[in-house]
Amino acid sequence: MYLHLGNDTVIKTKDIVGIFDMDNTSVSKHTRNFLSNSEKKKRVVNVSFELPKSYIVCFDGEKETVYISQISPSTLIKRMNYLK
Repeated sequence: MYLHLGNDTVIKTKDIVGIFDMDNTSVSKHTRNFLSNSEKKKRVVNVSFELPKSYIVCFDGEKETVYISQISPSTLIKRMNYLK
């Protein structure tokens, strides 16, 4: 199954490690470090240039990718549940 993240970006649901709320989790120093390190390693894909609401961590067996999306985590989770 696939999940649409916005702006023609689709990912495999089996690769998703977690879907996180940008506002609630970016308060933590550890989260900011994680996102900063991922960006330095060029593993961040910005799906939209609008205000980000969520980030999705994916691991495809070889590398980790972080997607930044303007879609809220609750909407993404509803989309995943709809696919089931």
